[in-house]
Amino acid sequence: MRFTTSAFLLGLFASATAHFTLLYPLPRGDFDEDLEPNFCGGYTEVTTNRTTFPLSGGFFTIKTGHAGFTVGALLSTVADPNNFDNFSVNGVDQLAYQYAEEASAGTFCIPLNISAAGISGVKDGANVTLQIVFAGGDGNLYQCADLTLSANLTTPSDATCSNATVTASTTASSAAASETSTTTSVGVTHQASAAAAFLFGIVGVAVALL
Repeated sequence: MRFTTSAFLLGLFASATAHFTLLYPLPRGDFDEDLEPNFCGGYTEVTTNRTTFPLSGGFFTIKTGHAGFTVGALLSTVADPNNFDNFSVNGVDQLAYQYAEEASAGTFCIPLNISAAGISGVKDGANVTLQIVFAGGDGNLYQCADLTLSANLTTPSDATCSNATVTASTTASSAAASETSTTTSVGVTHQASAAAAFLFGIVGVAVALL
């Protein structure tokens, strides 16, 4: 649960620090990289200004400078979730988005169909909390967004969905990073089970250190 074993093993292999930012839906609080390893990125209180979010056909967007990561999304229907147990039932995580892997760094728009997740209490008008779980090689990182689900909202009017990967190029005198637009995202091409995502993380970090 919550990558407990993988976080420990990844920590043994990795030395670089990975961070990510939740761009959409709006997170609970301002980004603080020191608090990201904590529940909901260090923000334990639900926000009063929830984001109205599509019950189906939605997406979430993250940005990271760390190439090679695994990402998933947990969902809680508890009114004021303030611990990890609020995102599970009988010890089983409530996954709104199955863990998936991505080899590149950049900005990723990831499809999110909450209505198809089979989570009890998910319905039009429900207040829920989404917790993004990100594993980039040195432990798990978390950010949360408090939502009100809407069956009538299909495309968020205040958010855009686009992907951009970052690749490094070097010359004899300098090294530069270039951002390339792409239609590929972890949600489209890299669907994986939690076990597969965990194995990807171990292999990816090991290769990076060679």
